[in-house]
Amino acid sequence: MTQPYRPQFRRPGQPVFQISPKAIAALIGGGLLLFLLVVSGSQLTTVVEPGSRGVRVTLGKVSERFENEGFLFKAPFVTRIYQVSIRQQTVELKTECYSADLQQVQATMRILFRVPEASVVTLFRDYSGDPLPTLIAPRVVEAFKDVASTQSAELIVQNREVIKQETLEAVRRKIGDLPGGGPLVVIEDLTLSDLALSAELNTAIEQKMTQREAAEQAKFVQRQAEIEAETMIIKGRGEAEAIEIRGKALRESPAFIRFQIVEKWDGVAPLVVGGDGGSSPVMIPLGDLEKRK
Repeated sequence: MTQPYRPQFRRPGQPVFQISPKAIAALIGGGLLLFLLVVSGSQLTTVVEPGSRGVRVTLGKVSERFENEGFLFKAPFVTRIYQVSIRQQTVELKTECYSADLQQVQATMRILFRVPEASVVTLFRDYSGDPLPTLIAPRVVEAFKDVASTQSAELIVQNREVIKQETLEAVRRKIGDLPGGGPLVVIEDLTLSDLALSAELNTAIEQKMTQREAAEQAKFVQRQAEIEAETMIIKGRGEAEAIEIRGKALRESPAFIRFQIVEKWDGVAPLVVGGDGGSSPVMIPLGDLEKRK
């Protein structure tokens, strides 16, 4: 027998749809599972950027081999990939030191370096992946101070290229090599972009350079005078020797006198006027005699 329809009335404040507690728990669990799947998927892969090498660290243990650039997989949540740049880097370093004459010298240096592939894991494990603050910078400062302590402040400024080269070689020795061979860090170059001395020392150096230039000028003038004196002596000696040769030629060959007369004659016939007694004859050109008439 069919039951008669009985309309149901909703009491005020009663929800239209009722969800059981089990259904709510299932929805929350599904949402958490989906969230964990998304996070796990993002933690499952990574990319090593160009110009870098990856270091794999699993639960605090560093892998002995590095990862090349590109896409790779890793264990989610327990493994991390740290990237270490192998490109050439340039950093600026400022330091100060004392010269052999106890003068303070302030220097600004530029360091060009790169990390070789073979050193990536070692540098990450021993120097937190950045060798500059804990390895390179202290060695550069130490090497520069060692080299500068052997030179005066003036020579440090004048021989900048020599100081730079000696500092570069000392830095490479101090950094050392890997146990299996090869440099731990490649120091490509080191430049001294600025060297600053105290104002008093700069003034003293300028005065010394001015005095040195004046001394060099005095030496040049003195040498020039000596050369001129030597030239005059050589010239006088040559003239004396020429007179001596002429005198000898006159004594040995009277015909040489006639040759000299002919050589010096200007083509005008002379008039010989003889004196009486022991006076010497005088030769007067005929043209002069006609003028006197």
